[in-house]
Amino acid sequence: MSEAVADPKEKTDVASEDNSTTRDPKTPKPQDPANENKVLVKIENLKMHFPVYKGALFRKEVNRVKAVDGLTFDIYEGETLGLVGESGCGKSTTGRAVIQLYEPTDGAVVFEGCDLTKLPPKELHRLRRDLQMIFQDPYASLNPRMTVGDIIAEPMKVHKLASGKDIQREVQELMDIVGLDPRFVRRYPHEFSGGQRQRIGIARALASKPKFIVADEPISALDVSIQAQIMNLMDELQDEFGLTYLFIAHDLAAVRHISDRIAVMYLGNMAELCDGEELYENPLHPYTEALISAVPIPDPEVEETRERIVLQGDVPSPLNPPSGCVFHTRCPYAFDRCKKEKPVFQEAEDGHFVACHLIDEPERRENVDPTKSSPLSSGGE
Repeated sequence: MSEAVADPKEKTDVASEDNSTTRDPKTPKPQDPANENKVLVKIENLKMHFPVYKGALFRKEVNRVKAVDGLTFDIYEGETLGLVGESGCGKSTTGRAVIQLYEPTDGAVVFEGCDLTKLPPKELHRLRRDLQMIFQDPYASLNPRMTVGDIIAEPMKVHKLASGKDIQREVQELMDIVGLDPRFVRRYPHEFSGGQRQRIGIARALASKPKFIVADEPISALDVSIQAQIMNLMDELQDEFGLTYLFIAHDLAAVRHISDRIAVMYLGNMAELCDGEELYENPLHPYTEALISAVPIPDPEVEETRERIVLQGDVPSPLNPPSGCVFHTRCPYAFDRCKKEKPVFQEAEDGHFVACHLIDEPERRENVDPTKSSPLSSGGE
């Protein structure tokens, strides 16, 4: 069915971006002081390696794809932690491993004092109502054989949170909350547009009354005019329900708009993590510098004169990552130590974590123009 018969509230999904922006991205979202430093999710040395087999009859493991290779970071209660990086860096795999859709190869994921990686299936099922996910593709993540009402009601039934007319009432309330007309509760996903389908996915995630939601690139498949509206909806829901987000995206401008802190990944490793504004004003990792230099600035004069940092070469394969710092093959500041020694992910400044040898040897930045330099041009070999 065409979008012409879709929900009349879709007008909110085609409104101008000027009308959809409700918060200055430079203004941090207010947090409850009591929750500001309370860790809700603690990730320690998280690894997700996928085995590669050879042979048809006698399968033999010959290698491993190191999609996530030892991440350690905290997510505070009530915050939005943005996770960014190039395609293939392991962002989505990290999100799925955190909420145990993938069983991690190694490491710990501690949620409210419980290590999810060590819980028996029954206990993990009990906690799943507190851990939900919004998927990237609103077209593929909804069952086409189920009505919208059944899709949203499913978590309530699985976790036995309501029954009968109570489920119907809560489903209609959730549809109204996310901006969908409750009258269309019996419609199927194909009768809705992309923005509406993502709202259905958000309503489904809210149905179990979770505390923590992993949003896996929830806006990348949507039109630009709709993206800001979905982010603002998530902002409003966070304030209303006290949610904590891990917001995964490759769009730094979008992440800056919604996130309190931002983490940058490269080839399965954490490169940098700090407050969102601090990351933009004072990036310490060369990879972060390059990413920020690629973000368009809405000022033609500035955009015309500034120089981008163009990284040389391709992203290495996670099947055979480089020795030492995994970024050294593309880093304009790289020196010999970068090839031999993996940098420690450490707190370089207050609340500002980075994995880079330049923190110990800042003089290596002198006389190096990252817009013109090539990897290992600053010495070492």
